[in-house]
Amino acid sequence: MVEEKKTLSKKAIRKAYLDWMFFNLSVQNFERMEGPAIVKMLADVREEIYPNDKEAQKEMLERHTIFFNTEPNLGSIVPGIVLGMEYEMAQGGDVQPEFINSIKTALMGPFAGIGDSLLPGTLCPILLSIALGMCENGEIIGPIFYIISFLAIMLPLTWFLFSYGVKTGANAAELVLSGGIKDKVTKAAETVGLIVIGAVTASYTHVNIGLVYTSGDLSIDIAAILDSLMPGLSVLLMSFLAYVLMVKRKWSINKMMAFFLIVAVLGYFTTILKV
Repeated sequence: MVEEKKTLSKKAIRKAYLDWMFFNLSVQNFERMEGPAIVKMLADVREEIYPNDKEAQKEMLERHTIFFNTEPNLGSIVPGIVLGMEYEMAQGGDVQPEFINSIKTALMGPFAGIGDSLLPGTLCPILLSIALGMCENGEIIGPIFYIISFLAIMLPLTWFLFSYGVKTGANAAELVLSGGIKDKVTKAAETVGLIVIGAVTASYTHVNIGLVYTSGDLSIDIAAILDSLMPGLSVLLMSFLAYVLMVKRKWSINKMMAFFLIVAVLGYFTTILKV
């Protein structure tokens, strides 16, 4: 008769997941970054991993006091993998302590890159752009939409990644990091993000040209001519200028803000631009 493999209880997995989500950044420090959150997570389920074995619990927690840092949402699969491997080793599995830390260190960088590209770099700007459109006059619906939509995406996603990491251990990362899936997802998300940001820029940015050519009774509004050729052409040109300065010339944000402030002031006083 084949003995059924023991697994962590759902209660322990939920407890560890909540520990990671609540404490991944709130207990970080500059020396170990998110390392204390891993320790906190394991400490709260240590009795299920090593029941009544204080020495084994102590050794496990000491192993994870080292530096660890990743994007905490998509990177939630990594602490899940750590928890699953620690439990597997406690059950007598063929897992070595050094291998667990090696896996943790090897995975934190790739998932940090993926997470930063897809979440702060893509998803958050998209949701914030939509939220901004809902509160032109200061309505509270915009912030509420952002909070609810972000949590509606992140809670099921992080729970799936964390629990999947617990169940499958080191093999959990293979699907994401192999076969080009990571690059395809990242590219698709970046494309969607650029489309949304471009639409928001065209909708909420205005460059009001004040140039008017006058000759006798003839008056030609330069802005009206540009709008007839292509509506929003002035905004598009300014966006390309910002792109060139930021990407090609490597200007900082502060330098960009100062530059466009000077352009606005000079444009107003020379009547090239108008309010």
